[in-house]
Amino acid sequence: MSQSLFGGPPASGSSGLSLLERLKQGVQKTRAGFVEKVEDVIHGRKEIDADLLEELEYTLITADIGVRTATDILESIRQRVDRRLVSDAAEIRSLIREHLLGVLESTDRPLQRPAAPPMVVFMVGVNGAGKTTTIGKLASRFKDEGRSVLLCAADTFRAAAIEQLEVWGQRTQSEVIRQAQGADPSAVIFDALQSAKSRKFDTLIVDTAGRLHTKDNLMAELEKMRRTAARVVPDAPHEVWLVLDATTGQNGLEQARKFTESAGVTGIVLTKLDGTAKGGIVVAIARELNLPIRYIGVGEQAADLLPFEPEPFIASLFEN
Repeated sequence: MSQSLFGGPPASGSSGLSLLERLKQGVQKTRAGFVEKVEDVIHGRKEIDADLLEELEYTLITADIGVRTATDILESIRQRVDRRLVSDAAEIRSLIREHLLGVLESTDRPLQRPAAPPMVVFMVGVNGAGKTTTIGKLASRFKDEGRSVLLCAADTFRAAAIEQLEVWGQRTQSEVIRQAQGADPSAVIFDALQSAKSRKFDTLIVDTAGRLHTKDNLMAELEKMRRTAARVVPDAPHEVWLVLDATTGQNGLEQARKFTESAGVTGIVLTKLDGTAKGGIVVAIARELNLPIRYIGVGEQAADLLPFEPEPFIASLFEN
């Protein structure tokens, strides 16, 4: 069985399916839009020629794995053909699988763990990506793993955001630290950190206002929140996770690039992966930004937020 990123047993879903089985369900559209199209390109063809490589390049790029990754894969295939290490088109599928797994494994890294609790996680992203819902799902998962969780409603711009987080707090039996709409987000974070420290919570998850990476004032405010956190808890925030909507494809990659530059992002949570045929964006993010994917969302329920691990993910795409 897969282990949680926090070291405990994985949260169990009501379906009783294994992680691999649940991943296969969640990436069906990507499998159809990517792996099955690769198989269509190479089916029945023995010779690896220019026409085959051109069709393969188009298939790779339209799956949103990124131009650089597609180029690397094609160059690797060409080199192996030239060196007579591969001659049968059927071997291409294995080469692609091997390359994609290598990209994801190269960016996988352990979490930054604090010497003493709480572990402080900032959640950032644009409105509509599913940030607050993801926080609720994370709280559910962490509590299933036996961790104590405190939520911080630092998105004080939208009253609905505070209310939505409180609903998730009730669902997961997690306390929410909040202030009135319009309050200083750094003040809310200060209160939450003090509470988490004094009451020895394992994890504090901070909901920040949905912001565009182009809004300098909002990014400056996020930096202020980071400084506040570090004054109360050493090295906080320990993780900054960017929530991205997988259906945005390459636009999501650009969001990730800008947020990484300005918000110190340490990992990605990719939502709505079950709703897109372009799940190759997982690989593009890892390859282009050298960032680990921490969790992926493959459904509406709390248990549908799954820990991301390279081998099971690639297996879910390529294994029958």
